Amino acid sequence: MRLLLVEDSVPLADELTASLARQGYAVDWLADGRDADYQGTSEPYDLMVLDLGLPGKPGLEVLRDWRARGLATPVLILTARDSWAERIEGLKAGADDYLTKPFHPEELLLRIQALLRRAHGIANQPLLQVGGLALDEARQRCRKGDEDIELTAGEFRLLRYFMLHPGQLLSKTQLTEHLYDGETERDSNVIEVHVNRLRGKLGRELIETRRGQGYRFGGAS
Repeated sequence: MRLLLVEDSVPLADELTASLARQGYAVDWLADGRDADYQGTSEPYDLMVLDLGLPGKPGLEVLRDWRARGLATPVLILTARDSWAERIEGLKAGADDYLTKPFHPEELLLRIQALLRRAHGIANQPLLQVGGLALDEARQRCRKGDEDIELTAGEFRLLRYFMLHPGQLLSKTQLTEHLYDGETERDSNVIEVHVNRLRGKLGRELIETRRGQGYRFGGAS
């Protein structure tokens, strides 16, 4: 899952980027509201974390402009603890959730997880359960029946994306755009390698290949 983090505090941004990366998220970081305004609508993000006190262009204005252009991507806003009016204005402007500073990175991770599941119509339970599989996002492990299955970082990222999009035809281009940040060199052949490894661990029937089109995770209900 690819996230946009818009935060002008370098120490906080570094901490959050590292924390999110450890949980398998691809993160692009921006510190200026003007850059965020453009990039938020030009790149395919799954979720955006937006600070309101930004240089260049205030976060609230960025959010309003995103929504005015029809951008439906979930947005979690970060606000100062005593700015209750900002929180209300942010929700009115189209934010999906908010978090007050200071906060624990684990709370941000759980809120992001809940927002992503909600955006895909999946219940927010301790484990992500689709297609007979149960994915523990915190431990980056999968359970199939009574078997615990270890996953590499790349396998985990791909499986989570598949499980959040059950039954959908996903092209290699779409997968690479959502599994890597903007600075990482993208190689669609890596997707094929991870797909084959997941089939070996979970069963070939779970991931269908549509030649020339992409893949379909067979966990549709």
